[in-house]
Amino acid sequence: MATELRGATELRGKETWGLALRKHWRLYSLALLPVIWFLVFRYLPMAGNVIAFRRFRPGGSIFGEEWVGFYYIERFIQDQAFWQAFQNTVIIGALTLVIVFPLPIILALLLNELRSRVFKRFVQTVSYLPHFMSVVIVAGFVFELTSLDGTVNRLVKLFGGDPISFMQQADWFRTIYVSSEVWQTVGWGTILYLATLTTIDSQLYEAARIDGANRWQQTWHVTLPGIRPTMMVLLILNIGQFMQVGFEKIFLLYNTLTQPTADVISTYIYRVGLTSGQLSYATAIGLFEAVIGLVLVFSANAISRRVTGSSLW
Repeated sequence: MATELRGATELRGKETWGLALRKHWRLYSLALLPVIWFLVFRYLPMAGNVIAFRRFRPGGSIFGEEWVGFYYIERFIQDQAFWQAFQNTVIIGALTLVIVFPLPIILALLLNELRSRVFKRFVQTVSYLPHFMSVVIVAGFVFELTSLDGTVNRLVKLFGGDPISFMQQADWFRTIYVSSEVWQTVGWGTILYLATLTTIDSQLYEAARIDGANRWQQTWHVTLPGIRPTMMVLLILNIGQFMQVGFEKIFLLYNTLTQPTADVISTYIYRVGLTSGQLSYATAIGLFEAVIGLVLVFSANAISRRVTGSSLW
């Protein structure tokens, strides 16, 4: 009897899916192009990872000419330049995660406390605008602001200091990069948090006020728990991109003088892959980077699900 009921339930589930597909086929058709895009530009290129284990020669097979096993993996493990780029990637990724990730949360909480709607909209508009600028324009701003005659050095001179060649000193690169990330991304990052704040039940705040909670206590016990699921999901996504430090901005900003602290895995892959033509070697490094990102996502998701109950899956 139980088997028959289970079979009937499964049959109804299949019928429900078929009926839903026929009834709402227009809605499902909207997902067709995104699915095709992901298949063509995200999943099919994964087949090219095979050349991390095969020797690729220009003009030959796109899947390599001969099997070399773990030759390229052993090669980058023994490559000191790779480990320098790996170290820079970890440091810049960690600084971005620790500094940039919490700032949208703080800004959203501050905006949520504003009572003037006009001033709130003004701050939101000003903080959102840098997100829509091209990375090339942002890099141009950085060069102008940090040049010897730029705004930053004028302030240094105003306080009695000597001009600093920021973009020619490796020690300053990480500070400049993280600062530009803050300016460009923090305002845009508040959108999801502000939208989540509107879903928190106002009766919770009323109950907290009745219990004698001040504004800080209301924020700690009501607001932060209300946005915690969103925080954890975005944190997991950011951890997944930990190793994928922005190639475009670093490529535009760094030079041979700042390369000791600016060269990351993505720029290293560009140099050895496209500039030097070592495509199999570059693919092996990229595959290694992707595996680390995958492990970080699964680990962060498992920890978040166990500690907070919020996760991507």
